[in-house]
Amino acid sequence: MSEAILLEVSDLGRDYDRGRVRALHEVSFSAQRGQTLALTGPSGCGKSTLLSLIGLLDRPDRGRVQVDGIDLAGVRRGADFRARHVGFVFQFHHMVPTMTLQENVEAPMLALGVPLAQRRARAAQLLDSMGLGARAGFLPTHVSGGERQRAAVARALVNRPALLLADEPTGNLDSRAGEQVIELLVGHARSQQALLLVATHNPDIAAAMDRRIELLDGRRV
Repeated sequence: MSEAILLEVSDLGRDYDRGRVRALHEVSFSAQRGQTLALTGPSGCGKSTLLSLIGLLDRPDRGRVQVDGIDLAGVRRGADFRARHVGFVFQFHHMVPTMTLQENVEAPMLALGVPLAQRRARAAQLLDSMGLGARAGFLPTHVSGGERQRAAVARALVNRPALLLADEPTGNLDSRAGEQVIELLVGHARSQQALLLVATHNPDIAAAMDRRIELLDGRRV
């Protein structure tokens, strides 16, 4: 794998219902550090399945995924791998409702053993950079949907991942809040030479990415 290539997906396939439903048909592509990619296609085309396989939330039936030269088939502790290499942003923020925004953002650093003082400082800096400094001590239910999603982006970025996966991250937001979320994700990819993959139905978001990968019925178009 070239030093510039961060992600390589080779003949990736995934079936459900004992093989009766083929969600992905031998999808292949590679992507470089610092790139932004849009995954597009109609609902049910395999976008979320592809992100789950790349992020080790699921395992393929065929093919392989390599991240930074690491074959994911050999990774046994998926949670540890994700903590070190992958940031996820979902359509639904999945914030822990009983934890403040600050505590939610700090949580991923526990897996890396980051000391408390560093966790607090890094989370506070990220939240402040996203205009959420004054909301850091609030519970998720006490802030707006756009603020919750920006906090979810901060949580995804806090371990400085090389690979950032976003599954319809603006689906529940108004246009301005959605623009802010995309700006934050793209900004991280550019500044940290990370790779961003965004699954989206929004043509404006897709057009803002460096490349587009279109899926239809589980196949790359």
